[in-house]
Amino acid sequence: MSYFYLAIAIISEVIATSALRNSAEFTKLWPTLIMIAAYGSAFYFMTLALRTIPLGITYAIWSGLGIVLISLVGVVFYHERLDWPAALGMGLIIAGVLVINLFSKMVVH
Repeated sequence: MSYFYLAIAIISEVIATSALRNSAEFTKLWPTLIMIAAYGSAFYFMTLALRTIPLGITYAIWSGLGIVLISLVGVVFYHERLDWPAALGMGLIIAGVLVINLFSKMVVH
């Protein structure tokens, strides 16, 4: 269940970051409210994940997948472009998350 909570936390953080971009420096009400609610949700669900997943592992997964997902949101919704070094770096991040989850003795399965 902890990984489910972590997944909700990551998705909430991606929603919050997207809303932050749309808030136009907090001048638009609805994106600002969505951002506040989504960051609150992200941190709440992260605390639930931390009940059983070690802090370092939780944060590595949170930050790594968050970077990749928010970059994909940027490409799909904001028409941002990723060059090959960015794509390579994100591939390495995904590989790192996989190594942690598949081989680390710290990870709770």
